[in-house]
Amino acid sequence: MPLPPQLDVTIAGAIDSGGEVTDVAHTPRQNHLLAALPPQQWERWHPHLEFVDMRLAKVLYEPGDTLTHVYFPTTAIVSLLYVMRNGESAEIAVVGSEGVVGVPLFMGGGSTSSRALVQSAGGAFRLSARLMQLEFDRAGPVLHLLLRYTQALMTQMVQTAACNKHHSLDQQLCRWLLLSLDRLPGRQMRMTRILIAHMLGVSADRATDAAMKLKDLGIISYYRGIIRVLDRPALERRSCECYAVVQREYDRLLPVRLAA
Repeated sequence: MPLPPQLDVTIAGAIDSGGEVTDVAHTPRQNHLLAALPPQQWERWHPHLEFVDMRLAKVLYEPGDTLTHVYFPTTAIVSLLYVMRNGESAEIAVVGSEGVVGVPLFMGGGSTSSRALVQSAGGAFRLSARLMQLEFDRAGPVLHLLLRYTQALMTQMVQTAACNKHHSLDQQLCRWLLLSLDRLPGRQMRMTRILIAHMLGVSADRATDAAMKLKDLGIISYYRGIIRVLDRPALERRSCECYAVVQREYDRLLPVRLAA
């Protein structure tokens, strides 16, 4: 559910010079999937969940890496990027407190063709590949929860591909900002123009021009790498239908709404 239009909404909380969120408490149940675990499964997992400091631009894995853990973000956002042979990349999905990073592990692949990069600094909890696979093989409630999440993630990936093909850079940026905003617990996000360019698969100059256009319209402020959303309704109006399609699918399949 969008926040009231009169609020001055920003993307993260207090961020230090290293891109680390410093003023947000971290508990596993901040992640919606962990919060939805039945008591028996929660008791099995809780002692094995390990907190991870997710610093800005940290790479969790590269294409072809064997996955050793899955990550449940609490206050961080992770971008899944497809990387071309020439080093160029484009975002295929974002994962925040609604989800888990490392779907290929429990789907049987063991490795992945994408890069997982921390897009917004914060925290996450990780679980070993062995424990995740054991739980998935039990074919109980966790299996069904993770399959529903995977379906929602696939919808986001498909819609992102369609959006990149058929919609303008301005619309893509608006969609990306809205998806990021829905996954953040705090009030602002540190985001360099290089990272924005990587997410959208365009040059840094084009990414800057797109952000400055929104700034000139009074929809966002962008200063020293900090993006602040000033007018969310206007951002939604400028976005394409892709944002709403993805949001409806997450709302339909998952136990907790992304935007609280």
